[in-house]
Amino acid sequence: MKKSAETKRFHGAARELSTVALGVALITVCAWISLPIGEVPFTLQTFAVAAVGALFGLRRGMAAVAVYILMGLVGIPVFAGFKAGVPALMGATGGYILGFLFAALLPALAGRLPVRGKWARTGMFYAAMIAGLAVCYFFGTVWFLTVYNRGAADPMGVGAALMLCVVPYLLPDAVKLAAAAYLSVRLERYAG
Repeated sequence: MKKSAETKRFHGAARELSTVALGVALITVCAWISLPIGEVPFTLQTFAVAAVGALFGLRRGMAAVAVYILMGLVGIPVFAGFKAGVPALMGATGGYILGFLFAALLPALAGRLPVRGKWARTGMFYAAMIAGLAVCYFFGTVWFLTVYNRGAADPMGVGAALMLCVVPYLLPDAVKLAAAAYLSVRLERYAG
């Protein structure tokens, strides 16, 4: 009997670790699918981060995003453009990477709401993903301005930063989040 309980605990821990590893792998691969446009590259990271938060929930989803960030911080090239290390995270776009924690948190919290029905859950996840991404945009843009304007002779304003770092990505991110919300609801029963 004791051995059975230990085996169950081991299998539970192995499942948790596998789920987190799968989330990290998904975010990493989606970061590598990148089009270098301007200061902030166009990637599928927002799709992956939102889906991981919605599918894997608060503990596993947040762990996956945190492990992804830590892997990049210690030098494993998981960020867009195969970048890594402190310079990548502390650079102008590092705030968006740290903002991924918010982009995963809100869908993870939304997943706990007792909303039934596929379309209702899809709408709920989509709203939570948009709110999470808005926080990520805010955090990332403030960070971008801070880093970009440090020692600049002609500092960039908020409007210019938004036009550079946010506005071009609004429509593509809206489509990616719609796909993430839809797939999250369709795959939800398998991720539990």
